[in-house]
Amino acid sequence: MRTIETDIFIVGAGPVGLACAYLAALSGLKTTIIDKSEGPLEVGRADALNARTLQLLEIVDLFKELYPQGLPCNTSSIWEKGKFVSRQSNWWDALEGCFHKHFLMLGQAFIEKLLDGKLKAINAPVIRQTKIETIQVTEKGCECTLSNGDIVKSNYVIGADGSHSFVRNHFNIPFEISRPQIIWAVIDAVFETDFTKVPEIIVFQSETSDVAWIPREGKIDRFYIRMDRKDFAIEDAMERINIAMAPHTIKIKELVWFSHFSVKESVVENYIIQDRVILAGDACHIHSVNGGQGLNTGLADAFNLIWKISMIENHGADSSLLQSYENERKPVALSVIKSSGELVRSTKYSEDGTHAKDYVKIVEKRAGNITGMGIRYSESGLAGSRVYDIDVNHGNKQYRLYTLLNYTKFTLLCFGNKKIEIELPDFVELIQIQSNNSANELWTASDYYKNQIILVRPDSYIEAAGTLNEIDDLINHFLHKYTKNENSMLV
Repeated sequence: MRTIETDIFIVGAGPVGLACAYLAALSGLKTTIIDKSEGPLEVGRADALNARTLQLLEIVDLFKELYPQGLPCNTSSIWEKGKFVSRQSNWWDALEGCFHKHFLMLGQAFIEKLLDGKLKAINAPVIRQTKIETIQVTEKGCECTLSNGDIVKSNYVIGADGSHSFVRNHFNIPFEISRPQIIWAVIDAVFETDFTKVPEIIVFQSETSDVAWIPREGKIDRFYIRMDRKDFAIEDAMERINIAMAPHTIKIKELVWFSHFSVKESVVENYIIQDRVILAGDACHIHSVNGGQGLNTGLADAFNLIWKISMIENHGADSSLLQSYENERKPVALSVIKSSGELVRSTKYSEDGTHAKDYVKIVEKRAGNITGMGIRYSESGLAGSRVYDIDVNHGNKQYRLYTLLNYTKFTLLCFGNKKIEIELPDFVELIQIQSNNSANELWTASDYYKNQIILVRPDSYIEAAGTLNEIDDLINHFLHKYTKNENSMLV
């Protein structure tokens, strides 16, 4: 038995828990992470990263390693009576301030393996085949007992341990689950077919429109098949696929993964427990896979949460900042349930029998959730919205704004030719961007945010915005919000 002292104790090494650990390490926080599994996921589960997630991965240097392994996909198609009757991608094309206007079709296993390797490389590996048995919260922090007898003392506990979360259940946090009685089969395989393979999500318009073809990385593809019963075999699912694809036929050449799941929907009542225990990912929200929002929503939880803990632990921000995690992320989870729920119900219930067409119309209507680009933390205005990814130049080289952002800091972007001289705390980085090429030593860009100052949070959402003449007031307000030291105010 040993006693481990750490800043953050993370329960669950799925993609959300691993992301929390990785982001915390970037932020200079010490973590301990456990999981009952033997290693990272090998096959199955989530299958797509949306455009917003790709942006987030870019600011923490994970994008370049993941992107080449996946398959870009931005088209949703409808197949009916032996032909395509619709192929649409307009909701992606219309996105502003976004360079990757598509899903990246890539299995969850790739993300887990990459993050697991990153943690091993910094000597902070996952403690595997280990469970949590008790959690005690005190004024000073948390003390947890593990199945191997170890004691973990930490400032915070993050429960990223899935829909059956021990952490959530330990504190009896309400998590009322709705079950719309919709059961799906899912098959990952290398298929043999006379249907021409295309990098598009295809919804088949048959009698019940209960089949969707999801392209994937490499040679594999995924099919979702609505079965509405639990007693079925893979042959039953394949029969439904062949009915939907007629006159074409398809068979499995190499099976990778076969499973089934019933649709469940819930959002936890509280994300934060006694100011020390925090829930993230499936531990606090579950919903249908339709729209590919589960993994993306969980990763966004991690990006929203960790910088706030870092501000409290490393820079003296008030502990009340943590509450903004729940205030911002819970409405997002509720909106995801609304959009995924509408999508999944459309596969079963259609007044006109046009299930597939209904489905694609809902995708268009709910594109803000599905692409991730419509997620914001305010009703209107720049504050609370994502900062746009734009081209910027430095000398003769061109960059994109998101490659300049740093997850461990706020970024103060000053767009204009007025020289800015201001003293900032070490957790704020200044980038001055001019609107012409008169000075090669400075960054230059288009006039999109011309003559504005944009204060960007570590998770690349805008904290505040104003004119260049308002910079002192903006920074004073920011420092008052995030620091306890009144002497840090600008004069």
